[in-house]
Order: sequence, then C-alpha cells, then structure tokens
Amino acid sequence: MFKRHGLSVFAVVIAAFLSLPVIVIVSYLLKADGALWQHLFDTVLNDYLVNSLLLLLGVGTGVLLLGVPTAWLTSMCSFPGRRWLSWALLLPLAIPAYIIAYTYTGLLDFAGPVQTWIRDLTGLGYGDYWFFEIRSLGGAIVMMSLVLYPYVYLMARAAFLEQSVNSIEVGCSLGYSRWRAMWSLALPMARPAIIAGLSLALMETLADYGTVQYFGVSTFTTGIFRTFYGYGDMAAAAQLAASLLAFVILLVLLERYSRRRASYHSAAESRARADLIPLTGTKAVMAVIACSAPLIFGFIIPATQLLIWAVFEAEPLGWDFVTLAWNSFSLAFLAAIIAVSLAIILSYAKRTKPIKPVRTVIAMAGFGYALPGTIIAIGVLIPLAWADHSLIALFESLGWDSPGLLLSGSLVALLFAYTVRFLAVALGSVQSGLEKIKPSLDHAGRSMGHNPLTLLRKIHVPLMRSSILTALLIVFVDVLKELPATLILRPFNFNTMAVRAYELASDERLVDAAPASIMIVLVGLIPVLMLHASIARRRPH
Repeated sequence: MFKRHGLSVFAVVIAAFLSLPVIVIVSYLLKADGALWQHLFDTVLNDYLVNSLLLLLGVGTGVLLLGVPTAWLTSMCSFPGRRWLSWALLLPLAIPAYIIAYTYTGLLDFAGPVQTWIRDLTGLGYGDYWFFEIRSLGGAIVMMSLVLYPYVYLMARAAFLEQSVNSIEVGCSLGYSRWRAMWSLALPMARPAIIAGLSLALMETLADYGTVQYFGVSTFTTGIFRTFYGYGDMAAAAQLAASLLAFVILLVLLERYSRRRASYHSAAESRARADLIPLTGTKAVMAVIACSAPLIFGFIIPATQLLIWAVFEAEPLGWDFVTLAWNSFSLAFLAAIIAVSLAIILSYAKRTKPIKPVRTVIAMAGFGYALPGTIIAIGVLIPLAWADHSLIALFESLGWDSPGLLLSGSLVALLFAYTVRFLAVALGSVQSGLEKIKPSLDHAGRSMGHNPLTLLRKIHVPLMRSSILTALLIVFVDVLKELPATLILRPFNFNTMAVRAYELASDERLVDAAPASIMIVLVGLIPVLMLHASIARRRPH
C-alpha cells in the first residue's frame, strides 16, 4: 500500500510541515488574550489599524491610477515609443519599496540636493517655504505606488491584449465614443485581472516593513517588530501577526468573491498593429507623458541616483561587501534549490495521484506567498524555539552539555521561512511546465516498467528544464529582496545585502547603502524582463 501511494504520502507530509507556520499563527486567532488586547487597544492598536487601512486605500488608488491607464494605452493605442514603453513600464517592479524610499529620502529630504537647490535659488531658509514631507504616510503611499503599480499594469495589459477588437468596434457602431467603449466594455471585461493585480499590490503593501519603519508610519508590520524586539513578547507579536493574517485572508476572499460569477469571453483572434487606435498630436504627447511619468519616477530617477552614489560617492567596496554578496547569493541559491525541489515533488505527486488530500495540502502549502514575511517569520520561530528548548531540556536531563539553539538560531530557520514564503512561486512555474507534458508519456513509461521517480528523473525534469530554471531565478531574486523575515530570523552577526542596506539607511548613511541597493535592483531586473518576454508573445506588435 505504501509503495503504491508512497509519493503521495510523502507529499502530504512535506506540504503539511510547510503549512506549520500558518497553522501556528491561525491558532493564535483562537486564543486571544483579553488583557493584552485591552492594552493594545488603549495604546497603539488604533494607530496600527488606521494607518494600515489608509496605506491600503492610498496605495490601492495609486496603483490603479498608474497601472490601468498605462496598460490601456500600451495595448490598445498607437503612439511614438509605445513598443519600448510597453516593457519598460515593468522596470519599477525590480526595485523593492524600501530601496526607493531610501533613495527618494536622500533626494528630497531637507539636506538633499532638491531642497538645497531651492534654497540656493530663492535665498529662503528653513521654515520659509513648504515642501512635501517624504517621511510621512503620504510619502509611503507614493513610494509604494511607484513600485507596485506594475502588478496592476501587468494583469490589466495581459487582459487587454487578449480582448478582441470587435468588442470596441461594436460599441463604436452603437454610438459609443472610444472612451465610453473602453469604460463600458473593455474595463468590465478586464475587471477580474485588474482586481487580481490590485490584490497582489495590496498584499505587498501589508507585507512591507522597511518603508513604513523608515518613514515612521506605525502599521501592523512595524508593531510586530516593536513588540517582538522592544518588549520580547512572542505571544503579543503572534497575536498581532494573526491580526495581519486576518487582513490578508480578507483580501484573498474579496479577490475571489469579485470573480464568483465572472465569465468574460473574448474572441481568440489576435489583434494586429493596424487595429490599434492611432494617437497623433496632443493626444500622442499626452500618452507619452502618461506612460513615461511612472517609469521616470519609479525606476529611472532612483536607479540613476543609486548608481551615482554607488560609483562616485559611496565608500570603496571591500571584503565586507564581498561577504555580504556571498551571504546573500548563497542563501538565495540554497533557498531556490530547496523550494524548487519540493515544488517538483509536490507537483508530480499531484499529477500522479490528484486525490483530494494531496490537492488540499498542496494548496495550503502554497498559501505562504500571500503572507507577509513577518507572519511567516513569527510562525517559524515559535515551533522551532519550542523544539530547541525541548532539546536543551532533554540534554540537561541526561547530564549532557546544552547544544544551544540548533534550529531557531541558525540558517535552518531562515531557509525554512524562505521555503514557506516562496514555495508558491516555484509551484506555479513547475506545475505550468508539467501541464505541457502529455500524459501519454507517463503511460508509455509505466508500460516499460519504470516507477514514478524514474519517470520524473528521466522524462519530466529534462522536458520542463526551462520552467525549472524560471522558478529558480524568480525564487532566487525574491529571497534576495526579502527583508522582514531575514531581520527576524537571521543568525547573530549574519548580514545580507537587503539587511545591510536597511541598517545603513536607518543610520542615515544613504550613500553607503547604495552599492547593496543597486545590486539588488540589477538582479531584480531578471524576472522583470522574463515577464515582459512572456507577455510579448501574447500578441504581435
């Protein structure tokens, strides 16, 4: 029996183990401490709740205003630079929100070059003029909107590209203007994709720690860190993490509810370049400005400033940077190998035995990507700390020397958290590759006496090599950019480029944070360009 279902049993055990951090956090929703919540309510909970909601509302509005119009213009209209802008608008996705926050603070703060130039030009002094306060809730909203709008742009453009030109033409034949046809026909048809992109952007907003902490905005994420590090209260931190988890679950449910009756169909024919709406004169100029502005402010300005700081002003790179790079790349490589290997096993188990228990636990294991790194970190730390203390107690009872914190104080905890957090990314790519392989190959292999693992090694893995490489690259880059989980779980005296950039920026050494920041941005360009290539194949230009 075990021989027949061994792979399925193994997949269920692995998926259940990877679901442990989520289960731990959910359990804290069921055992709320009344005294603790009363204390939080009397002191900081109101700020956490209001600021988190305002942040979600502001970023949601910002990404819609930046993402949807640019997606419409680059997919439905013809104007100078459209082909280049269609992929360049994805570039801000390569910059983590905390890095763009550090960069613009260096540019726009009182001592930065912009305000210094204003004072030199006008002769005004401190307090004599008004200037936008970058370190504020409004600043956090602008920074996150600039780097998260590509989620909406990506989904909306893909939806617009798949729409038939006939729908717009029919609307125009009924007396609609092109604007009204877009508003009444194209947008409703793309609504599920837009909502999906918006949900991803809002989840990233809830997950952010570096930006809101640096700008002094109190949210649930900063509250978890403050409670965990400032008060050393693991239970209270878990309670706040559970509250944040409730926010995330609500976002997921709202996204799925919005698509409960969605059934939008479009013709399968491609749309040729001649079908694009031609824009000339003032309209063309406005389209170029509308599409260029998010790119300029979301990527070109911050990336250029980081490059200038890194090359001309930062301290010369030494062995410390080499160590940081080695720590970051080796950790990201190990996490990518582990996540993708498990994704292959789980996906193949689902393919060979698509029974309900296997499908259920794999879905649970893939839920980690929807959760902020802070929640994952707390969910990992609680059971591993319990296991460590149980092991220490066992050693002491036997009269042996204490082994120390073997799990919670080592890279094991960090790799576990990364695997839980980014397994869904690997699963998506691997499952996509597996689905392209015909089941007849499985039947042929089994008829020749090969077992499932032999089939996987000799047939499936070679055939889905590109999907596996894609999964490895995306997980690698995501781990490289991850900040909150790394801050909580990293071993003592172990730094990554993301953590080092955060520490230097927190010490107001923004220029010295530039080398690590620009390295993260450059590596982050890889999956962005891969995304562009996948979308470009949807329609000829």
